[in-house]
Amino acid sequence: MEKMWTYLQGLPPGKLWRYVLAVSVLIRVGLLAFGEWQDRNMAVKFTDVDYRVFTDAAQHVLEGRSPYARATYRYTPLLAYLMVFNLTVHECVGKVMFALLDLAVGWFIQSVLKLAGSTEAVSVLSSCAWLFNPLTVAVSTRGNAESLLAVIVLSCLWLLYKKHTIAAGLMLGVATHCKLFPVIYALPMFLFIDQGYGARPLIPSWSGRGWPKGPVSRFLRPQRLVFAVSAAVSFLALSAWMYHWYGHEFLHETYLYHFIRKDNRHNFSLYFYPLYLTWRSRLSSLLSLAAFLPQAVLLLVSSVVLYRDVALCCFVVTFIFVTFNKVCTSQYFIWYLCLLPLILPNTRLSTRRGCFLVFVWGTAQALWLTAAYHLEFQGRNTFLYIWMASAIFFCSNAFILIQILTHSRASAVFPTPKKD
Repeated sequence: MEKMWTYLQGLPPGKLWRYVLAVSVLIRVGLLAFGEWQDRNMAVKFTDVDYRVFTDAAQHVLEGRSPYARATYRYTPLLAYLMVFNLTVHECVGKVMFALLDLAVGWFIQSVLKLAGSTEAVSVLSSCAWLFNPLTVAVSTRGNAESLLAVIVLSCLWLLYKKHTIAAGLMLGVATHCKLFPVIYALPMFLFIDQGYGARPLIPSWSGRGWPKGPVSRFLRPQRLVFAVSAAVSFLALSAWMYHWYGHEFLHETYLYHFIRKDNRHNFSLYFYPLYLTWRSRLSSLLSLAAFLPQAVLLLVSSVVLYRDVALCCFVVTFIFVTFNKVCTSQYFIWYLCLLPLILPNTRLSTRRGCFLVFVWGTAQALWLTAAYHLEFQGRNTFLYIWMASAIFFCSNAFILIQILTHSRASAVFPTPKKD
């Protein structure tokens, strides 16, 4: 192992990345080809059902109608616009695009780690946790759009590390327009832009003698305000554009639906079974709202405590958001798996402990999937067993997060000066 590491460290700059990228491309090309064969020859299709939804929505757009004419389409119309090429060029164009974005996520991971001070070998090998992850590879090649959001979020971090404040804010606004959940990154990123981020004001002060002193002005630093305004402008501009074309239907399907949503279908969430049992009562609505309380408190505390190491903070708040959400499916895992490689170089987890945590996470999922299989394919009433498996998965996630936080070396990306 030591000889292999010495060899990797001694490779010319860029060579290790080219090796990793070449293998990653071959894997995805192979899966795309296999997926086409499976769709044509097997009863169980490889292509994700959401990909059909995207394509159907694109068909409505081509015909001059709203993409929301397709039932269950609850995404930004921009995604339907991108999927138009499935109809005008080839039905696989969207999958190829998502696979390319999947590779772009790997590039952003190793680029962010280099900006954070990791060596090229460490950065590239950390990106392998994404590029060679069976779950992430399968999600993109099956036609799921999560890699698009992952690229936008990681590009935002990359821009922050390069101190391109306005561009980072714009990208956060775009990410939040595409899906609401990236708003959880707003506070960590806002706080991350602190004294050590940059000394030169980006906007002039009204006094002419520099930015005024005081706790409020220290909190509302010029760079922070520019970031916040940039994010708000891009989010509101894109949303206003879509509202102009699709009206209240856009607001309801893309945003409001997720606040009033009551889902009684089985999923990984700890809340699914109580929601299922109280489906037709008022208690269901109260339970849905109550689910936000522990989630919100933990997100706030984590953001305030960990913001100086913004990559670790973003991973932790995403992990908490997914674990405590009232709906949780396997595609939600992609939201934090794209951030996981960013924290690997600063972890003190041993290889044995890391493998054990992966085993715990995978075993908890296997228990849930086994119970769900008996419900979906054998028609057995296993709702209680599914909920028990969800509780085990929840506890497993809590244990994993505690282990990660306990064994992480959180450190500020930019040192903070002693004087303001």
